Amino acid sequence: MFINQLKDFLIKNKVKKRLSNVTPDFNSNPIKTVGIIFDETYFEKKVAILNELEKKGIPLEKISVLIFNTVAKKNQAFEHPTYSTNDFTLAANFKNPDVNEFISKKFDLLINYYDIEKAALLQVSNLSNASFKVGFSAVDKRINHFMINTTTNNYKVFIDELFKYLKILNKI
Repeated sequence: MFINQLKDFLIKNKVKKRLSNVTPDFNSNPIKTVGIIFDETYFEKKVAILNELEKKGIPLEKISVLIFNTVAKKNQAFEHPTYSTNDFTLAANFKNPDVNEFISKKFDLLINYYDIEKAALLQVSNLSNASFKVGFSAVDKRINHFMINTTTNNYKVFIDELFKYLKILNKI
């Protein structure tokens, strides 16, 4: 318990330091690949969101999903890569190869589908190699390039608003 609190504190400090040096960079390349970071602890509509993205014209094979799970259970199988606080070192680096692979992938769009700031989620979002990051307005404004003011339960509103603005920005 104490180790997880210490890790959380160290990760938050590392994220704060990195966010103080953030410079917004925006390109107008069209969206072809999408990465999504979910917080599994309170949201169960992953499949519905993936279906909505597919309806909007993004093929499922071009979507990568990473799920943050607060409580890591051994011998539990997931259909998508997951990580937890246990996958961090005390230096706030990742031990999980799935997280390292996700961070190193070049995404045209990263959807940060969480509205509660948790250090592990912020760290992955911040380190992600995505050219355009989208999330909720409740999260630190420096993490995302574009924020949508809704709740995580309104996934249809989120996806509709996202694609409305992507069309305005000539990203689709």
